[in-house]
Amino acid sequence: MAYFLKKTKRNDRIYLSIYESFYSPDTKNTRHKSYKKIGFVDALIKQGIEDPISYYKKEVDELNRAREAEKARTTSKQIGDTSPCVRLGYVLLSRVLNILDVHDYFERMAESRKFQFDIFELFSALVYARAVSPCSKWKTYNDIFPSLFPDYSFSYDQVLEGIEFFGSEYEKFVEILTTATMQNFGMDTSKTYFDCTNFYFEIDKESVLQRKGPSKENRRDPIVGMGLLLDSNMIPIGMKIYPGNESEKPVLRETIKTLKKQNNIDGRTIQIADKGLNCAKNIIDALNNGDGYLFSKSVKLLPEKEKKWALSDEGYKTIYDEYGNAKYKIKSMIDEYTYSYKDESGTKYIKKVKEKRVVSYNYKLARKKELEIDRMVNKARGLKASQAKREEYGECSKYMKFVTDDGTKATAVINEEAIEKDRAVAGYNMIVTSETKMSTEDIYEAYHRLWSIEESFRIMKSELDARPVYLQKEDSIIGHFFICYATVLLGRLLQYRELENQYGAATIYDFIRKFNVTKISETRYVNNLTKSDFVTYVAEKLNMPLTNFFLTEKQIKMMHTR
Repeated sequence: MAYFLKKTKRNDRIYLSIYESFYSPDTKNTRHKSYKKIGFVDALIKQGIEDPISYYKKEVDELNRAREAEKARTTSKQIGDTSPCVRLGYVLLSRVLNILDVHDYFERMAESRKFQFDIFELFSALVYARAVSPCSKWKTYNDIFPSLFPDYSFSYDQVLEGIEFFGSEYEKFVEILTTATMQNFGMDTSKTYFDCTNFYFEIDKESVLQRKGPSKENRRDPIVGMGLLLDSNMIPIGMKIYPGNESEKPVLRETIKTLKKQNNIDGRTIQIADKGLNCAKNIIDALNNGDGYLFSKSVKLLPEKEKKWALSDEGYKTIYDEYGNAKYKIKSMIDEYTYSYKDESGTKYIKKVKEKRVVSYNYKLARKKELEIDRMVNKARGLKASQAKREEYGECSKYMKFVTDDGTKATAVINEEAIEKDRAVAGYNMIVTSETKMSTEDIYEAYHRLWSIEESFRIMKSELDARPVYLQKEDSIIGHFFICYATVLLGRLLQYRELENQYGAATIYDFIRKFNVTKISETRYVNNLTKSDFVTYVAEKLNMPLTNFFLTEKQIKMMHTR
C-alpha cells in the first residue's frame, strides 16, 4: 500500500520509525508492520540531524516513489511507453454533459474540501472511463485515463478521494444533475416510473450499508439496494441507496416518497415491477397516495377459473411486426378485486380495487421457455438413467418425483404432470394494473418498457460493471454507484434527446466502446470505426466527422467540446 513515518511518544520523548501499510486478506482491511526502526528525535539531533522528522519524511517519500515506480514497471505495457490508440467513443456523452453545464455547481460543492484538483474534471473522466471500458479503479487510473483525449492526469489517491466525496454527497450531486436535465433537456414527470434492485459484494464481512440478504443473483453475499426513479421517457431523475438486507417492499414505498419530494415531483408514479413487489400493501399504499401500479403475475399460479380464461384462445388479438410476423397475442378484462393486509399491530386493511388484467402470449418467449423445459427434462432423464441421488438433480428436480415404495428407498420418477403444466403456460404472462383507462396495447407496451428501467440496472451490472465492488469505505461504494448512475443518465439523454430514440442502448454503448483512433503524427489520427447505419446517422445528426478516415486534432477537439 504505502510507507509512512510513525511518531510515538515515550516518556515525553518522540520515537521515530518507518511503517509499511498493506491490505490483509484475512481481516479484509488495511494493516501496518514495522519497516525500519530509527530512534528518538533528541538523540538524532545530537547525532547531527538538524530536523529528523523532515529528514526521514524525505526517506519515506523516496520509498513510496520507488514503490510506485516498481508497480508501474510491472504493470506497464512492454512495447512503448504510451499507446498510439486513443478512445473517443465518449465524445457523445461529453456532448450531453456540456449541454447540462454543471461544472460550476460541482466546484461549489467542493469548495470546503480544498481539493488540489478539479472535481468536475475527475467526475467527467470517471464517467467517460466507465463508459468506454468498465474496470477496477486501479486499472481505470493506469490504463483508461491515459487513453482518453485529453489525457486526464490525477494521482490515484486523488481518484479515490474524489470518489469518496461523490459518495458522501451523492444526493446533492444527483439533484444537481436532475435540475440541469430539467432546465436543458426538459422532463415529462406527469407520470414517473420506479423500480429497485440490488448489487452483491464478494466479501464476508457486513457493514452498516452492506448487509446480507437475497440478491437478484440468488447469492448470500452482503448486498446494497438501490431505488431508481425515472420520468415518462425512462430518463433517471433520482437515485436512493439503502442497506441490502431491507425488504424492497417497504423501501419501495418510502423511497418513492423521498425521491419525489427531493425533486419536487407531484405527478403520479407508476410502480412497474416484477412478481416480487406486487403485494397487497404496496398496491393499497400506491392507490391511497394517488399513484398507480403495473405488476406482472404468474399465469401458472392463477386460480383455476382465471387460468382457464387466460389459456383459452377466445378473445385474443394477434399483433404483427412490420414484416408480417406474429409478435404476440393479447386480451384483457376489467373486474373488481379485493386486496387486504395486516399491519404490525394486527389491524387489517381491505380495499376493493377496479383492476385491468391483461394476458399476453409472446411467441419468441414461448420458444425460449420450451427450450429451457426441454433442457431440464433431458437432464432429468439422463440423471434418472444413471441412478443419480436426489441432491444431484438441482434445478431439474422440479420435473421429478421421488416415490418411496417400501419406506427405505426412494425411486426417481419423471413428473410428467409438472412438465405439461409448465409447457401449457410457456410464453404467457399476465399484467395487473390500476390503469383501467389505458388501452390493452398501451398497457402491454408500458410493461415491456420495463426493460428500459431494468436495462438501466443491467447497464450498471454488466455494461458498466458496477459489481462486484471491492472498494472498502461506504462513501466510496456509494460514489462508485453515483458514477454509474451519472453514466446511465448521460446515455439515456443521448438516446432519447440527442438521437431521438432511433437506436437502443446496446448499439450506443457498442459504438462508445469501439470508437477509437490511432495517432500517426502530432496532429493527425486514423479513424478505426467501421461504417454502419448508426455511425452514418450520428455523423449527420450531430454534425460530427465520424465517417472520415483521417481526423485532425482540431476536429477531435471540436467533437469533444461541442
